[in-house]
Amino acid sequence: MVGKEEMIQNQLLGRDIKSEKVIEAMKEVDRKDFLPDDMHHLAYEDRPLPIGKGQTISQPYIVAYMSQALDLKPDDKVLEIGSGCGYNAAVMSRVAKQVHSVEIIDWLAHLARENLKQAGIPNVTIHVGDGYLGLPELAPFDKIILTAAAPYVPRTLKQQLKIGGKLLAPVGISMQKLVIFKKVAKNDFETHNLVGVRFVPMTGKAL
Repeated sequence: MVGKEEMIQNQLLGRDIKSEKVIEAMKEVDRKDFLPDDMHHLAYEDRPLPIGKGQTISQPYIVAYMSQALDLKPDDKVLEIGSGCGYNAAVMSRVAKQVHSVEIIDWLAHLARENLKQAGIPNVTIHVGDGYLGLPELAPFDKIILTAAAPYVPRTLKQQLKIGGKLLAPVGISMQKLVIFKKVAKNDFETHNLVGVRFVPMTGKAL
């Protein structure tokens, strides 16, 4: 059975996770708190795990990698598309000021809220809705992250990003890449492909 310290040392520090603030966030947020009771013994395994009804919690390394790639700042307001069980938002919340997360599945949104409450994390707000629409009433955001794969990033989300902000998303259908977009002007983005990934496909009517 893999322990939490072993996870930090081997899966994160032993790879390319160098951000001290991300490492501290991964230490502070216990993945076990976001898993069903019967999965606690697998909490620090280097892989996604099932959380019910075909849904999964992400691999610890990917959660850390994405937070590091976003270069989160203490004053950042973050928009997450796809709350899942709340784990990714919880990690980001330890670095950023506020995380707003949109989940299209009602029971998952409820699960995320309960997990975050039990973990004592106050600065994450879970919203039920279509992630492709984002949260225009709360825009602009310093950072935006998608935790499910989309064939493309819709303009609605790009419009909700501050100039100078970053948007991170798995893009593709059968072949996916993690792509980061930096907004350099109102309709101008610098784009960089990072690594190949495998995420569940994003759902929603706005596509």
